Amino acid sequence: MADQDVATVAGRDLRVTERFPVRRVVLTGLVFVVGVVVIVGVYRTLTLPGEQRVQFDTWRDIFIAGVALGSVYALIALGYSLVYGILRMINFAHGEVFMAGAMISFFVGRAMSESGFMARQPLAALVVLFAVGAAASTVIATLLERIAYRPLRTAPRLVPLITAIGASLFLQNSFQGFFGAQNQGYAVPSTVDGSVTIFGAKIDRVEILAIAIGVVGVLALHLFVSRSKTGRSMRAVSEDREIAALMGINVDRTIVQTFVIGGAFAGVAGVLWGLTFQAVQPTMGFVPGITAFTAAVLGGIGSVVGAALGGLIIGVVSSVAPFLILDGFHVPSAFQLQDVITFLILVLVLIFRPTGLFGGKDREKV
Repeated sequence: MADQDVATVAGRDLRVTERFPVRRVVLTGLVFVVGVVVIVGVYRTLTLPGEQRVQFDTWRDIFIAGVALGSVYALIALGYSLVYGILRMINFAHGEVFMAGAMISFFVGRAMSESGFMARQPLAALVVLFAVGAAASTVIATLLERIAYRPLRTAPRLVPLITAIGASLFLQNSFQGFFGAQNQGYAVPSTVDGSVTIFGAKIDRVEILAIAIGVVGVLALHLFVSRSKTGRSMRAVSEDREIAALMGINVDRTIVQTFVIGGAFAGVAGVLWGLTFQAVQPTMGFVPGITAFTAAVLGGIGSVVGAALGGLIIGVVSSVAPFLILDGFHVPSAFQLQDVITFLILVLVLIFRPTGLFGGKDREKV
């Protein structure tokens, strides 16, 4: 009887432990801590003495730079969302696809600058840069699909993921070996060099270009996916590849078209990155690639609109938050913690809403 009583009490304790929401308590505590840090940091930043406080003009410039950067992240994130929507895999080599467009266009830009063509025809040179960047990234993305991913479509999901990481390292080290690991100065046509004043705000021309291309690109892709015949094929393959094939859709061609579109957007983003920061290098794809992946997850990976909105949010938050939150704590190099804030957003999204802002239980499609 004593043993039975002990077993009964132990069973009750176990059931009580199972009913106790340990995970919910931990997550609530995490949200509380993060919320307190953010609120206190913002309050202390905004109440700094006059000579230490960031002025409105500076906040405005930081915000505009964040929107421009978010537009670039959105263009990269579209590739993640499109590929995931079709193949249900994360193409971690997409950051190197972005890098390839920037690097190849750099060499073309240098040649145009040395020949004097860029000085004589800056607008034409700008168009050539975008065309070359998009073409280079498209070729790399298509080769990745044909060589690395197509043979593994029926393999377990972990296998293509490892392959994507291997492809990323292969491309990064190949470009380092052929072109060197150092930073290369990116030639900027005079068309997008300098700044303009709009409603009293001084805005860099390249920021205006990035925002304009981001908006036009996202709208064009959304209309393409929702209204064109190829877009309908992409949505059908996303739903069920076998049924789509039975309906007469060429699945292989549709998947290649998806990689082509994602690669072209990544190449355009690579050129914008080079024009914005005026420097490129073979290792430049990792951080923007992971940041764009964070944007895709935040918006709801598989959603075109979600990827665009996620990129915009990540760009603005990563630009504004280091100063808005950390200046109040007198952090000496707040901007250096930009990537920390980005990855913190990724962790929080994966914990609290892994389907993203535009995701749902069943929404994983393009």
